[in-house]
Amino acid sequence: MKKKPFAWQHNPGFGTFTWAVMAFLYIPLAVLFVYSFNANRQVTVWSHFSFKWFAVVAQDANIRLCAYNSIIVAVAATAISVAIAIPAALALERGPGFKGRALSVGLITMPLVVPEIVTAIATLIFFSTIGMANGLLNLIIAHTVFCIPFALLPIQARLQALGGGFEDAARDLYGTEWRIFRRITVPLLMPGIISGAVLAFVISLDDFLISFMVSSSGSTTLPVYVYGMMRLGVTPEVNAISTILLVASAALAALAFVFTRPPGSEAPAKTTN
Repeated sequence: MKKKPFAWQHNPGFGTFTWAVMAFLYIPLAVLFVYSFNANRQVTVWSHFSFKWFAVVAQDANIRLCAYNSIIVAVAATAISVAIAIPAALALERGPGFKGRALSVGLITMPLVVPEIVTAIATLIFFSTIGMANGLLNLIIAHTVFCIPFALLPIQARLQALGGGFEDAARDLYGTEWRIFRRITVPLLMPGIISGAVLAFVISLDDFLISFMVSSSGSTTLPVYVYGMMRLGVTPEVNAISTILLVASAALAALAFVFTRPPGSEAPAKTTN
């Protein structure tokens, strides 16, 4: 007998609970987004629509410097983490007789399960112990370690979905390993590489705890600077910065989602007779 699929619509209260959770998560974001266009200095009193505070943010030299630091750290951490994730994924999925695979996967993905505050404190203690205080370099190293799992998982999933048939066919045609990697593996992995890079960039750009612990004078990132502004209360500038980060993160996350769709998931094209 064919098993019926789970129909969540027929469970009393499930839809209401789902909508309540979604409202709890997204209504505050919607309110913040709307009030970032409020011309009034008092953030809770609406006057009229304006881009005033976005212009103020763009003209603030400190905010521009912190945004520049965030972008530099995110780009560098993304590039290094992807460069590490590609050979790591190949070793985990294509390495013959790799006995330490489970242990390696557990160690690499540990930042996903360990509380971020623990990672931040451990990183700070490590840098303090070895006497390393190089500003942005410390941040790049810390962010790279934290971003590696986010870059690795989409690439690894892409390798699992593709299988090894394409590489085996290229070997049958006497292709060298380097040529197979360059002409076959990398192009096929490109959706996973792009999605992993986007996820790593977003994680690094929005990170607060690690940046707060590791950053020093002159290497403050934008989330840390926003936290410092909020210690005096929520201001329209904070709303504008938060909206910019929210829109940028959502756009990049949507881009990552597009590239992480499994092959063949697109809707079939309509044909005409």
